Amino acid sequence: MLIVPDVSTDLLGGIPSGTNGVVHEQLVQAGIRFRQWMHENLAHAAGHFGRTVIGPPRLGWMDRSIGAAVDGALWLRVVSEERQWVGDTFWSGNLTANVFAELRKPYVLDVYEWEEWRHQRAELMTLIPGSPCSPTEALRLPDEWWTDLRKTTDVVAAMPTDRVNTDQGEVTGRIQHHYGNSVDPIVRRWETVHGKLHWANLMGPEFGLLDWEQWGRAPAGTDAATLLSDSLVVPEVAERVRDVFADVLDSDAGQLAQLYVAARVRR
Repeated sequence: MLIVPDVSTDLLGGIPSGTNGVVHEQLVQAGIRFRQWMHENLAHAAGHFGRTVIGPPRLGWMDRSIGAAVDGALWLRVVSEERQWVGDTFWSGNLTANVFAELRKPYVLDVYEWEEWRHQRAELMTLIPGSPCSPTEALRLPDEWWTDLRKTTDVVAAMPTDRVNTDQGEVTGRIQHHYGNSVDPIVRRWETVHGKLHWANLMGPEFGLLDWEQWGRAPAGTDAATLLSDSLVVPEVAERVRDVFADVLDSDAGQLAQLYVAARVRR
């Protein structure tokens, strides 16, 4: 039997500032129970697929997902969501991204869903060799890696799809919130993007790209602008990103994408 935490899911993502000592401790304990429950979800999914977890489990953003290597050179990922979010574009993103048959990325082999308190989705997928990069590690990546990165984003950009990563309303709202009327927010070029092109989703030393939940249409240049933003902590890496995506970032569309990404990061 899975242990269901007795806590509102609004509190699972973090502890609000200013909470008193008793409430703080309750939230800490609720977080511990939720993470334990996610580990049990992973074990449950492994049993369903007849697989054995052989690698250390890794919790994802806000503990909403957990994944680990399993036997057969595969990766098992489980995501948990409130029922009202199930069916949104992101829910099937990893599976529908199988359309990118020639790219170095995980491919979903099987899916299993179940409901217990929240709705869970397990995806059994191929395992990408290597380890996630960081901006500092990017300094050591070979030229071929950067070539593969650019080729990958070009292939993604050219893929037709009705999936939506970002719409005009989202862009307008963020641009106007941070820049007022000083920037024209109208997007005149759209393309397909990965949507989460930051270093934690990039593998090395052999190129690979993880986490395709949010791929879909967005302002042209969004992927390049996202990676540039994530690289600014290491100026040498930011310069390499600018060089690789110079034609994208220097275009009118790329300039708008950079403003949008900056506004999104600033929230």
